[in-house]
Amino acid sequence: MTIRAIAPVDARRAVEAGALLVDIRDADEHAREKIPGALNVPLARIGEVAALGRPLVFHCRSGMRTQANADALRAAAAGSPCHLLEGGIEGWRKAGLPVAVDRNQPLELMRQVQIGAGSLTLTSIALGFLVHPGFFGLSAFVGAGLTVAGMIGWCGMALLLRRMPWNRALQAG
Repeated sequence: MTIRAIAPVDARRAVEAGALLVDIRDADEHAREKIPGALNVPLARIGEVAALGRPLVFHCRSGMRTQANADALRAAAAGSPCHLLEGGIEGWRKAGLPVAVDRNQPLELMRQVQIGAGSLTLTSIALGFLVHPGFFGLSAFVGAGLTVAGMIGWCGMALLLRRMPWNRALQAG
C-alpha cells in the first residue's frame, strides 16, 4: 500500500484535527525554514518517530524526498495513518499557509557546498585562462571531489564547511 499525497490545505486540517506534521529534512534545513509546529525528524533518524496512534503527515522541501522514501516513512509510521504533504514546504507556502523563516540561520550545508564548489570552479577557469593553465587543475580537483561525494556519500567540503564559524550551531546539534 502506498502513502497518499495530500494537498497542503488538507494537511493543515489534519494537523488541526491532531495529526503530527513531521519534517524529514536535515536539522540545518529545518532551522532556516519550517512549518510552525512541525516536528523535525531527519530521514536518517526516521525510525525514531513515535506516532502513538496519531496520524502522520510527512514533508520535505519539495515533496520529492518524501516520495522517494515513502516505504521507509510508511514503516516508521508503524501502522498509524500517514500521508505525504503534496509539494512539501514549497507547496505549503504556495497555498498561502504560514512558514517561519529565520534568516539568522546559515544557509543549508548542501547549498553552501554548491556555492563553494561552483565558485572554486569558476575562479579556477578564469585563472586558467588569465594567469596560467595550471589553475584548470583546481576545477578537476573540485569535480573529482563532487564525484566521490556522490558515489560514496562522503563530502570533504561539507565537513570543512560544517566547522566554519557561521555553522557552529550545526556542530552542537
